[in-house]
Amino acid sequence: MPSEQPSAERREITVRRAPKYVPFLILGALAGIAAAAVVAYGLPETPSFDAGSVFGFFLVLFAAGGAVLGAVAALILDRRSVKRQQRAVVESVPDSEPDTDPQA
Repeated sequence: MPSEQPSAERREITVRRAPKYVPFLILGALAGIAAAAVVAYGLPETPSFDAGSVFGFFLVLFAAGGAVLGAVAALILDRRSVKRQQRAVVESVPDSEPDTDPQA
């Protein structure tokens, strides 16, 4: 008994490479932490503040600023990926044999 095969479905899709935002945020925050360390420990100490408290203050500011700059970089790359998107045609291929796996 020949089984009736459904016709293959063709669809047009959009393909693009979008960046992941979390790595950009983390990298920006790490760059901000490194900049805070350079500023806090690279400048001469003042008698009213020690280097640790200056580092803590700049850590918050620079890490947040670095995360914001990382997010802006990800948004710019995302805009560029929208401009470089490509169209592709995909075709669904029906199963040649039905699944007989009882665990599925």
